Amino acid sequence: MKSYELTYLISPDISDEDLKVFQEKISSLIREEEGIIQKESPPAKKRLGYPIRKKEIVYLATVNFRINPGEISEIEKKLKAQPQIFRYILFSRKEEVLQRIGKRIFEKKIKVSPKPSIKPEKKVALKEIDKKLEEILGE
Repeated sequence: MKSYELTYLISPDISDEDLKVFQEKISSLIREEEGIIQKESPPAKKRLGYPIRKKEIVYLATVNFRINPGEISEIEKKLKAQPQIFRYILFSRKEEVLQRIGKRIFEKKIKVSPKPSIKPEKKVALKEIDKKLEEILGE
């Protein structure tokens, strides 16, 4: 079994009660294909950067689950048949890699070096600059 993440946009025209029922419907689609739900995030209203189907605000929901890779095509067919879903993205997750990266970031100590002190430079008189120029130019 592999880990997958499904993130989908739901029509804002759906009521709050129907939203919970719809989310449970998506979870049951995954369970029908013998998937195991690991984590579900409740749908949250989000403003889109551009309108989709003439809507600028949608619900965004995410489901993390484990399933055999052969069953993914069936889940995608069922998702495409849902008119309430505007867009979805389904991708595989590499949990072991994510856990290792997260652990390294957590354990890594950030070393902050003190800023080097800036010493004020000596002011040079205009006469000294003229002397140096004369030496360089050989006058």
